[in-house]
Amino acid sequence: MISIPLFLNSPHPCSYLEQHHARFAYVHPELELNTEIYSQLIAQGFRRSGSQVYRPQCSACTKCIPARLTVADFKASRQQRRTLKKNADIKVNIKPALFERSHYELYLKYLRQRHFDGAMLNTNPQEYIHFLGSDWCDTLFVEFVIQNEPVGIAVVDLLDDALSAVYTFFDPKFSTRSLGVFAILWQIEYAKQLGLEWLYLGYWIEECQKMAYKTNYKPLHGLVDKEWRLL
Repeated sequence: MISIPLFLNSPHPCSYLEQHHARFAYVHPELELNTEIYSQLIAQGFRRSGSQVYRPQCSACTKCIPARLTVADFKASRQQRRTLKKNADIKVNIKPALFERSHYELYLKYLRQRHFDGAMLNTNPQEYIHFLGSDWCDTLFVEFVIQNEPVGIAVVDLLDDALSAVYTFFDPKFSTRSLGVFAILWQIEYAKQLGLEWLYLGYWIEECQKMAYKTNYKPLHGLVDKEWRLL
């Protein structure tokens, strides 16, 4: 465990739970981050957004549980195996975290369909790449292609002993393929190939439907009272 300088932002309405307020502790910009340090921080419950690293610091709520999957022990469910079979025709390209117009347009299409009332709808190219990429982290843009058409992107951080799932977006017209599930299953397999131990999946919130799905991937561990425990 490492000691780091932090600063707190002001309480604000929670994005995940109604009638809750959230507050985050951010790593101070004076700390020079790199993959080695972030690999230790993510094991302490931190995540990154762009080049900023944070973790929840809510005074009256502990519902955001950092979650990670033991990739060597993962066994796909029947439904997950069906998803893999359904997407067997997908070609995967692993690319650096650089701006590509086709990726950006796919991102906007995804937001218009899935987050039509969100503030990110007006994201410009600079904001897009600053949100998903980082100045110091080894980040991959994993491109899923069907018939020469990019249909989804998984943004993945490569850490010392793990992969970290940052964000996934896809063309809504392929929603029946369950590309979000396929992206996680691909990351699990890729982590195994690289000999890594974990896949970090962000925060698990049992009462929030769009965050609760993570327990579909087992064995899932959560950081509770500063200890990683099987959920």
